[in-house]
Amino acid sequence: MLEALSLAAGLSWASGLRLYLTVFVAGLFERLGLVHLPDTLAVLGSPWVIGVAAALAVVEFFADKIPAFDSLWDAIHTFIRIPAGAVLAVGAFGHADPALLTVAALAGGTLAGAAHLAKAGTRALINLSPEPVSNWVASATEDFGALLGITLALFVPLLCLVLIIAFLLCAGWLLPRLVRGVRGGFGRMAKHMVPSVSARVNPGVGRFGSKHD
Repeated sequence: MLEALSLAAGLSWASGLRLYLTVFVAGLFERLGLVHLPDTLAVLGSPWVIGVAAALAVVEFFADKIPAFDSLWDAIHTFIRIPAGAVLAVGAFGHADPALLTVAALAGGTLAGAAHLAKAGTRALINLSPEPVSNWVASATEDFGALLGITLALFVPLLCLVLIIAFLLCAGWLLPRLVRGVRGGFGRMAKHMVPSVSARVNPGVGRFGSKHD
């Protein structure tokens, strides 16, 4: 049960950051015989699944490092990562009791959603800043974090669960502040854009107070 719980939590959390990388690594490890996934996740070891996941992981690797486009990518994947996290969590428990699988789906979707929202909110704040270096640093950190999460879930289940509990505690404190920060950032951007648009529409008003002065 500890291994199943760790696998469900680790795959769900990692999918909230890097879904395609998560599927690729888990499937590759299964294919190489390094781990034995439950029968309900054995499909991840299919060469077709590994190949498609690898191709999409490469696309996401580059897309996630383009400022502004990464936020659009995150917005689209809100509807992909969270359901995928729920599906992976259910698969981690194999052919368990339906009630347990329902709880696993809810918990997996919530965990994937928390990781995704923390990532998307952080990247939105970074994109509102003028310098692009932090965008690359954040993306590389997410790549490493997802790889570490998958590896711990497969090989060090207890440590994986401890770290995920710590993440949930941090996320509970961080997410409301991210929401306020993003709202404030867009609010400041809107205030700067309104005078600029007004000056373009009425160029004489911005300089002398009226067109007839």
